[in-house]
Amino acid sequence: MSKDQTRCRSLRRGLGLAAMMGGVLGAPALAGSGDSVAVAVIEIEGTPVERQAGPAWLGDATDTLLEYVETFDTVAIDDEFGGLVVRLKDASLRSSQIEELGAALSRVRAEGKKVHVFAENYGTQELLLGAYADEVIIQSGGGVSFPGLHMEEMFLADTLAWAGVKAELIQVGDYKGANEQMTRSEPSPAWNENIEGLLDSMYGGLRSILMEGRGLSGPELDEAMQVAWWADASQAIEVGLVDAEVDLPQLAAHLSEGYGADVEWVSDPYSIAHDSMDASNPFVMLQQLMAPPGPKRISGPTIAVLHVDGTIVDGDSTSGGPFGGAASVGSRTFRNAVEAIRREPNIKGVVVRIDSPGGSATASEVMWQGVQRLKEKKPVWVSVGSMAASGGYYVLSAGDVVYVNPSSIVGSIGVVGGKFTMGGLYGKLKMHVVERSRGPRAGMSSSVASWSDAEVELVRDRMKETYDLFAGRVRAGRPDVDLDRVGAGRLFAGRDAVGLKMADRLGGLDDAVNDLAADLGLTGVEIAHYPAPPSFEEMLEELFGSFMAAPGVARLPAGAGELEATLRVALGERRFAAVRDALQGLMLLRDEQVLLTLPRAVFFR
Repeated sequence: MSKDQTRCRSLRRGLGLAAMMGGVLGAPALAGSGDSVAVAVIEIEGTPVERQAGPAWLGDATDTLLEYVETFDTVAIDDEFGGLVVRLKDASLRSSQIEELGAALSRVRAEGKKVHVFAENYGTQELLLGAYADEVIIQSGGGVSFPGLHMEEMFLADTLAWAGVKAELIQVGDYKGANEQMTRSEPSPAWNENIEGLLDSMYGGLRSILMEGRGLSGPELDEAMQVAWWADASQAIEVGLVDAEVDLPQLAAHLSEGYGADVEWVSDPYSIAHDSMDASNPFVMLQQLMAPPGPKRISGPTIAVLHVDGTIVDGDSTSGGPFGGAASVGSRTFRNAVEAIRREPNIKGVVVRIDSPGGSATASEVMWQGVQRLKEKKPVWVSVGSMAASGGYYVLSAGDVVYVNPSSIVGSIGVVGGKFTMGGLYGKLKMHVVERSRGPRAGMSSSVASWSDAEVELVRDRMKETYDLFAGRVRAGRPDVDLDRVGAGRLFAGRDAVGLKMADRLGGLDDAVNDLAADLGLTGVEIAHYPAPPSFEEMLEELFGSFMAAPGVARLPAGAGELEATLRVALGERRFAAVRDALQGLMLLRDEQVLLTLPRAVFFR
């Protein structure tokens, strides 16, 4: 990439070069001063978000993934700096995020600047990001854990049977697998083949990054993994996974030796103050609290990023489920954003950013139609984060050009539907349910009785219609895709999806935005994110629900908090979150009987 191209990336940065804090880069110690070298220090803590979820004044605003990428790109062309240190502070990065951040670090190195990664301890994620750097530095006394890629799936059929619940779930697509978590005690041969192939591809990608970045052969990496499944710093250095062991207070001295000059730290060089609340006047403060977030002021050529993050549902988007779960994207919220983008003349193009396992079949179709309507006015490209599966891939198929990360999970073109029969649970609880129905098919909604064979076939026929519509949407949007090869619920990593014509190019959100802007002949383009974050009032309503309107009516049942706490301890945070989100997705069956979703209780470590 040329310096001019990198400069175009950095000029889009939401924080803005023009807003640099005056004294930060005004120091005389610059990269070319001869006596010292300025080194930018960027800290990554936790998981970078796709977009800001609420007003910045509610707390310290979290940097988005795109902001980190554009910060790196700005450092790459900023003559003030001779190097970059990325400090990982309990960072939790997904594979696709590592790939997008790593690509930006490679651009910094391409401009002749050194990149260093520093962390107290290294796991697989930290080592993968370090593979994109010139130097991997570990805190003195730190440890390294790199056992490989481990995956766990939970099958809950026996658990449900013990509780007196029967999952009557039907799937179209032998490889779909979305029903198996609830209907089986072990994977079917088709699902086992599907997930084993995905795991092989992801493991191969992980090894490729480390071998290329660390200069290791396959046998050398195998030997390193034998040692570093649990290793101290010196052992990790010996097998080539880490370069140096340095006590943090001595880091500047260590770098100075490498640069041959004194190092001047510049922490977060492009940060600016976020909007704050005026607390001096309680009436003004109340007005600020309750005012809905206004749309971004768009005064020049702009690329809109339209987010599809979380389970796809009918109605409005939410930021979490009843137990603080993953976000959902509502078809109504999505379509409102589509209309707002259509009306804005300065928005010249749109990138739909998808990170979703799917969800409601109806909502997926509504959102697909929204993308089609948006394409009447503006070009629409797609960028996939960690996943665009099932309903997420349904929406993706409407895009003009599709970018995926190498580790993005795409596909799962299939359908699952059904209901949960609770008669056994009612019996265990000594609950007596009297059912009354009117109409020839009203009894199919029973939570007590199972479906008859004829009713199962009715549901299967309806699901086949949904699958045919799904397949038709894919054929229309991706005419070179061979559905016989990629359909029936199969899953693929992004690197394989491009070869199968399920996507067009490897790259992250920054690549998609940058390339779309170049395709439109735009330079220095701005970015606007849609939908807008919720207002304070909406956040309170979502947090407390009807409890606010009717105190005492909508409380969680007694013991729910204790049950949640017990499950968190028993399963661990990651497993609890995955099982909770999987159940929330399948609970959409309360309102409709056909879903486009991917099972979520899958753990990669």
